[in-house]
Amino acid sequence: MDDLTQLIYQLDGHVATLTMNAPPVNALTRTLNDELTLALDRISEMDHVRAVVLTAAGKVFCAGADLKGRAENIKVAGDFSAHSRRTRECFHAIRECAKPVVVAVNGAALGSGLAMVASSDIIVVSEKASLGLPEVDVGLLGGCRHAMRLFSHSRLRRMALTGMRVGGEELLRLGIAELCTTPEELLPRAMEIAQTIASKSPVSTRMGKHTLNVIEDMSLRDGYRYEQDMTAQIGKTDDAKEAQRAFAEKRAPVFTGR
Repeated sequence: MDDLTQLIYQLDGHVATLTMNAPPVNALTRTLNDELTLALDRISEMDHVRAVVLTAAGKVFCAGADLKGRAENIKVAGDFSAHSRRTRECFHAIRECAKPVVVAVNGAALGSGLAMVASSDIIVVSEKASLGLPEVDVGLLGGCRHAMRLFSHSRLRRMALTGMRVGGEELLRLGIAELCTTPEELLPRAMEIAQTIASKSPVSTRMGKHTLNVIEDMSLRDGYRYEQDMTAQIGKTDDAKEAQRAFAEKRAPVFTGR
């Protein structure tokens, strides 16, 4: 990961931390967009990484699209479509990362930043965090479909049509965030969750996340059928057999990821 310039990669045990570092407000530049996609795709294939914490340096998580850099990337026919595709794939890289992603939101996550948060698996926020869709103020749209995974009909439309932001404590009250902490406790608490995930069977968490992604848009009947099929597959793995032995022998399991 030495080739990253706007993204900091750190490894602690089996947990990788990705810290966005594109001052002053971590706007989603083309570089940051591409580096996030690249890093998450790499992590998906790293057996020693079992969970990810996604966060940002500074006071802002992500202020949204890089409007200043947009003109540099969209000059001729075809550029806008390519730009849109890259942006979509960045969010999909978070959702489709084979390892569960815990997002630690340290400040405002707006537009594209909100889409990153909504694409993650578990959300932890600080008291200074907020989610918003400010595109209405600059004649744009973006992030609303991702926000539908988090917010109710009325709240989402109020956000999209007025630019209203929702703060950390309200995100906790609405059940959108798992925790709302002080800024100092944000990363340690997110790491606790990620380390708990990393202590589980990596084959189970990987297949579990994949299953949750697939069944999200299925009917109850089809979704549960798929889940049952995946449960049967997990049950055949070495890790599942080790978990059952450890339970019977009243000891901690030793997982190999197979």
